[in-house]
Amino acid sequence: MLPHLDAAYNLARWLARSSADAEDIVQDAFLRAYRGFDGLRGADAKPWLLAIVRNCFINAAQRRRRYVPLPQGDDDPGESAFIDAAPDPEQSAIRAGDGRNLNLLIASMPAEFREVLVLREMEDLSYREIARITGAPIGTVMSRLARARALLKERWLVNLEGARDAVP
Repeated sequence: MLPHLDAAYNLARWLARSSADAEDIVQDAFLRAYRGFDGLRGADAKPWLLAIVRNCFINAAQRRRRYVPLPQGDDDPGESAFIDAAPDPEQSAIRAGDGRNLNLLIASMPAEFREVLVLREMEDLSYREIARITGAPIGTVMSRLARARALLKERWLVNLEGARDAVP
């Protein structure tokens, strides 16, 4: 399971939108995976583990609904900043800004679109694996992914237009 730790954390981070919550979710998921390891069928553990991560997130979200949410602050101001080894500081700043904007756009998407986008584009899972993780038919996964990509593209272009209009 350890080779899939980064993938599990990445999915949990995007679903929970908090690094602290993601750590708790991954810890819970690994504990459940350890306890249920006998239930793993086949050699492909990554989709099985990511399905557990998703279920742990859903369970945690249901538990949190009973509480009044506190205002969300940035966990770590430098967390979303990207450090680039490129020699040109201007290009580094542009890339970092684009990365932050992309993260914000993905984070603002509805959960069903965000999760398939993260699983496909960041974790490089197949449609079948995503369907297994989310419990949705493959056709629904494909539809959600297409809609997620279109929504992300639309929001990215609107964001670019807004940035151009803001430049004096």
